Amino acid sequence: MKIYKNIPLKKYNTFGLDYTAECLIHINTEKEASSLFNGSTDWKKPLLILGSGSNILFIDDFKGTILYPELEGIKIEEQKQNKESIIISAGAGVIWDDLVEWAVIKGFGGLENLSLIPGKVGATPVQNIGAYGVEIKDLIVKVKTINLNDGSMRIFTNEECEFGYRNSIFKNSEKSKYLVTRVYYRLAINPLVNLCYVSLKEEVNKLGKETLKNVRKAVIKIRRSKLPDPAIIGNAGSFFKNPVVKSSVAERIKKEYPDMPLFEDQEGYIKLASGWFIERCGWKGKRIGDVGVHEKQALVLVNYGKATGKEIFNLSQEIKKSVYEKFGVDLEREVEVIGII
Repeated sequence: MKIYKNIPLKKYNTFGLDYTAECLIHINTEKEASSLFNGSTDWKKPLLILGSGSNILFIDDFKGTILYPELEGIKIEEQKQNKESIIISAGAGVIWDDLVEWAVIKGFGGLENLSLIPGKVGATPVQNIGAYGVEIKDLIVKVKTINLNDGSMRIFTNEECEFGYRNSIFKNSEKSKYLVTRVYYRLAINPLVNLCYVSLKEEVNKLGKETLKNVRKAVIKIRRSKLPDPAIIGNAGSFFKNPVVKSSVAERIKKEYPDMPLFEDQEGYIKLASGWFIERCGWKGKRIGDVGVHEKQALVLVNYGKATGKEIFNLSQEIKKSVYEKFGVDLEREVEVIGII
């Protein structure tokens, strides 16, 4: 365990925002995490658990304690007798794309469509990450956690995680109550690749056979062509969730805008594309000072160098307002805002 005081947060968030935290604690083991919360170590509230900072927007200095989990290790836990699936686990501090690469090299299928998603393993059950027709909720078996009130361990089953679209129990009733330490996934040994997205299928076909490695290569190529690298220009990936609306709402908009993309969701509901709404409102590529909307992907807000968190937040508010006024659709931020608005 390492404890830092008044530490700059610029390298701890992908927007590259230059705020500070009163206290930041690096946690390397479950034992350290347990001792921190069973009263053995003093720390100042409030507490923020931070992974790679790829889904965070700081709008002020953080007056409290930031917990930075660095639990490592990837393991093969169990192989089913029928040899159709295998259970693996990874520490919360493992870089997500490192785990995806490991699985693909081993020939274990399921994660390849989620290649190059920023962040760490610990965030995957919290956010229920997803891309190209795959959601992590369909692969997670269980989630190992530490209770932040008393340092005790608790394992959440898949059902207990209450997964929803980019959502879970860890963002709702159990928010800020548990630290994820390890996540268990069931992967396929003889996988069938998921190419339900036409753009992905086309890119895979250019590479040849429909293999895990080619799916991963295709996803990486597509993502890099559309999304800016945070190491070059500050951003947090998709800033807004895709809205899920009643079918009647989607039909109303579709009548006026026949080119609007839509995707079937649960019965009676349709998922719409936030990026399409933002682009239709004229925001794509627009820059105001050092904040802006990326020129290739309207879902991505960027920091061109010296923007503040509040400037980025204010831009997101203007975007939300214009989309609602034009289409009657309320966009929800996927990025978590940290600070007093």
